[in-house]
Amino acid sequence: MTNRKSFDDVKAQHLETLRQYVPIVDRVHGKSHPEFHKVHALFDEINKKIKQAGAQKPALDEAFTALREITDNYTVPDDVCESYEAVYTMLAELDQAYQV
Repeated sequence: MTNRKSFDDVKAQHLETLRQYVPIVDRVHGKSHPEFHKVHALFDEINKKIKQAGAQKPALDEAFTALREITDNYTVPDDVCESYEAVYTMLAELDQAYQV
């Protein structure tokens, strides 16, 4: 038996927080970390596809592949706040749960 959480569990756990944090982190850190603008756009795309999919599993492979590339596999920069780190952690968990 595995302790991995399902995509639906992780989505329920993190999506609302991500909806709040991503725009704020983009506003605060976007100037010094312009790659976060792309993270924000990809998160918006993911969020939209999750809503559109309803109870079905959304098609997010391309978005998560792009996120991993843009974020260097969710590597947190040294000069950012805890909210930025939390966003990357939550996105990584969502990505990992989606891949299962």
